[in-house]
Amino acid sequence: MTELHELDAHDLAATLRRREVSAAEVVDHQADRIAALDDRLRSFVTPTIDRALEQAGAIDLTGDAGDAFAGVPIAVKDLTSTAGVRTTMGSTLMADAVPDVDAHVVRLAREAGLVSLGKTNTPEFGLSSYTDNDVLGATSTPWRLGLNAGGSSGGAAAAVAAGLVPWALGSDGGGSIRIPSSCCGVVGLKPTRGRVSPGPLGSDWSGLASDGPIARTVRDVAALLDVLAVPQLGDARYVGGPGRFAGAAARDPRPLRIAAWADPYLPGIETDPRIRAVWEDALRLLASLGHEVEVVANPFPPELEPQFNVAWSSGMAAAPIPPEADPLLRRNTRYWRERGARHSAADLAGAMQFLEATTRQALTGLGEHDAFLTPTLAMLPQPHAWFTESDDPAESHHRELQFTPFTAVYNMAGIPAGSLPLGQVDGLPVGIMLGGHQGSDALLLSLMAQLEAAAGWSTLPIDPRR
Repeated sequence: MTELHELDAHDLAATLRRREVSAAEVVDHQADRIAALDDRLRSFVTPTIDRALEQAGAIDLTGDAGDAFAGVPIAVKDLTSTAGVRTTMGSTLMADAVPDVDAHVVRLAREAGLVSLGKTNTPEFGLSSYTDNDVLGATSTPWRLGLNAGGSSGGAAAAVAAGLVPWALGSDGGGSIRIPSSCCGVVGLKPTRGRVSPGPLGSDWSGLASDGPIARTVRDVAALLDVLAVPQLGDARYVGGPGRFAGAAARDPRPLRIAAWADPYLPGIETDPRIRAVWEDALRLLASLGHEVEVVANPFPPELEPQFNVAWSSGMAAAPIPPEADPLLRRNTRYWRERGARHSAADLAGAMQFLEATTRQALTGLGEHDAFLTPTLAMLPQPHAWFTESDDPAESHHRELQFTPFTAVYNMAGIPAGSLPLGQVDGLPVGIMLGGHQGSDALLLSLMAQLEAAAGWSTLPIDPRR
């Protein structure tokens, strides 16, 4: 008999609508699983089971599920503001911070009837491509304890992979949805810039970051994007209208022309040959589905990286943290704050102009292609200490670049990109990344769903006790 935690959001919602189980029973089941597994994973910073039971009870009392996914559990990344629930941002400086305002995406999820089971782990202020902090510690991929879940939405991806929730809210400023999705063998999408509102208090001033969905199936990712892609008054970059992504994921795309590359854009960094082999399998699978695949040189120049770092570090330097609190920050955070403080306003303006002009040129060169295919990561999941053992923060940063040299260019360009699990190496999942031009989220989800079906990837959760 299939257990509740083995169902994706669609199947769990159908079970709830048939009244084979109550929303409160679903919360109780997931709470028991969190209690049994999460001391090993460390995916939840703050579980909110009592609040979830109260919300689920209210849904059960209506006698009618109403919204299609009413009663389905979700989790929220601990960078995302949640009224009445502490939001630590992975920092001991904010260990007791309790916002009084919900982020727009949190409100949308609640209004759709989704029941939050709590806040998921993230590195301090979401700065790293691995998840580790001084609030909870490091989050493991459920596939192998002791190997990092990736970051910065590591807690969200680990919780989904382990069946603690069927889907979760993540955010992505340089790969932070796609990196942990690859490490944890789940599906994650960074939407087009402006697709998801950062309101009411958030600001995507640099254009790099976006909230987005993480789930075990493409259809769940698409449905959650439908929930999230609703504008708020004041949005400066809103793109498109809501309500079309689930439909796109339910149908195959037309034959597409796809550009593919597996070499990082940064010199001296190489892709693990075993990961490259999974990418090559994906090329053949796409061709068998009738798509035209062309292997090209990586179109993004290495000069993007230092300019990205200007924008990344400037944002951290602008955070309202008093100087006397600096010793309480993790070394990685201090490194980015110190780098950002050295940049002038002219440096930042020049960097932003360079990122826009250079990525535009690269995408213009790809104008005859509908989508792009690369590995998500250049390396397999790594031990927690591999990211943190160096005494030199510049060396630690270089290791992160070795780990994830493909993802950030999609943030620089503002275009959609998703990670899809398509293989395994040494018992660990390998994600393949698909990207597209601005606004092509629906087409991308259609292609991802087609690949998912053809590959036959298992969506069942991983149990770290095995």
